[in-house]
Amino acid sequence: MTVEFIAFLMIGAAAGGFISGLAGFGTALFALGWWLQVMPPQQAVAVILVMSVVSSFQGVIHVRKSIEWSRLSPFLLPGLLGIPIGLQILERINADHLKLVVALFMLAYGGFFTLRKDLPNLTKPTPIIDKVIGFAGGILGAIAGLSGALPTMWLSMRDWAKETTRAVLQPYNISVLGVSAIALAFDGAYDRETLIIILVALPATMIAAQLGIVTFNRLSDNQFRRLLIAMLLLSGIILLAREAFA
Repeated sequence: MTVEFIAFLMIGAAAGGFISGLAGFGTALFALGWWLQVMPPQQAVAVILVMSVVSSFQGVIHVRKSIEWSRLSPFLLPGLLGIPIGLQILERINADHLKLVVALFMLAYGGFFTLRKDLPNLTKPTPIIDKVIGFAGGILGAIAGLSGALPTMWLSMRDWAKETTRAVLQPYNISVLGVSAIALAFDGAYDRETLIIILVALPATMIAAQLGIVTFNRLSDNQFRRLLIAMLLLSGIILLAREAFA
């Protein structure tokens, strides 16, 4: 590994880990831009899946007492069912075009609610919509690694405590991305070189995720909802810019 390679690897690992610890999603969006400068796409995706699971797992431990199966299962079970369908769709569509659509949607959503003084407050149960969102997130996770985009948009409308939101979002992302990583492992994505890269990047990701969690603890529930919306806007900008200049 060259000095340049290690520098880009560590910056991406720290950026992705911190964002995951802070907002509960976004590891890939904030790390891939750095890692694609020094790694081929397939290897970068294989590494990012492991880093996403590791950083999210720390967040899950932090909010483990807030995890309720009744809230999580409507998202998680359909999400897992969506993964094989997403893999089938991936063989038939242009993933870059789908990423562009998702980026524009995130921009519109994040921009609209960033400018609004009052945030939406959904209080009634919506089990059918929850299942649809979870299912679509599983498909997007398999196609483009964007499993957290739609659930984050939907959960940011909920009048929930920040720990409750993360107790749904992070276990969901861990499961979808973890299954995707296992699928890549069976395809031989984790060779010796990739495993060494993961071992080198792992400490930076874990430390940065802890710093993100510390920052998360200092936010109020409303500030956290605002953060999620702002992160969606920023993520949309990053994703759009990446697709435009790819």
